[in-house]
Amino acid sequence: MNFAVIGTGAIGGFYGAKLANAGFEVHFLFHKDYDFVCKNGLAVDSCDGSFVLPHPLAYHSVADMPKCDVVLVGLKSVNNHLLRNLLPPLLHERTLVVLIQNGIGLEADLQQEFPDLAIAAGLAFICSSKTEPGRVSHQCYGSINIGNFSCRDKQLVTDVVENFRLAGITANEVEYHEARWKKAVWNMPFNGMTVALDTQTDCLLANHDTEKLIFDQMMEVVNVAQHLGIENVNRDFALQMMETTREMTPYSPSMKLDYDFHRPMEIDYLYTRPIAEARKAGVQMPKLEMLEAQLRFLDAKRQ
Repeated sequence: MNFAVIGTGAIGGFYGAKLANAGFEVHFLFHKDYDFVCKNGLAVDSCDGSFVLPHPLAYHSVADMPKCDVVLVGLKSVNNHLLRNLLPPLLHERTLVVLIQNGIGLEADLQQEFPDLAIAAGLAFICSSKTEPGRVSHQCYGSINIGNFSCRDKQLVTDVVENFRLAGITANEVEYHEARWKKAVWNMPFNGMTVALDTQTDCLLANHDTEKLIFDQMMEVVNVAQHLGIENVNRDFALQMMETTREMTPYSPSMKLDYDFHRPMEIDYLYTRPIAEARKAGVQMPKLEMLEAQLRFLDAKRQ
């Protein structure tokens, strides 16, 4: 089984590099980092053991890449419009595309573009960043859950999970809707709040008022998931996410890094879409709706 990585950043770069370091055939698409990586390799500074791929299979154009069994998409979702041109050269009739991205509605939108495509969600539980060319900084965690969205060949999804495990990655096959909404329980409060208050995860939980606000926001997501009939997204899960975050290294989530580095923020899939799904289900998310408005204001202010 061979892999392609589109979006070789903090997430795609980490998982792709782990697979390549374990001996899997991985083809990496680079944009700004291409020349640097060709000269210096791709480095992963990791709490689980650092390593360098001195000569990764690096490309500057998908036209030069082979068709692959699995395409891992690590692009920021604000760039998903590029997939209509990036994906076709990489696809054969059984290719599985795994969207390792944050948000709600990603797979459904891609399916509209490619009706026959086999798609899965990749839910990464990882503290990782890339703030310089050709180097991924992995601070803690690193597991990934794979949720099948539309792949008829269920064994293919199982095989991908097993390959991740063989590469030393904790990986599990999970129910798609449950996985997406569980990720939203963490993503919606922490991504936006670190931007709005210009802080990191640890500071939000160290303050009584923001700790309560974070939990209230989590419970808004839980409420929506329960109205949608999604199992195992409940108060106990929210409490578990609070405790997991307390144990983390102080962390700036991806949206905070995007804001700090003057990149577009992933507001649509992280906030607008789940809030729209909530309204369809007859549920309001007032605290997260307010946070979305604040993020829209901050994003527009920088334009």
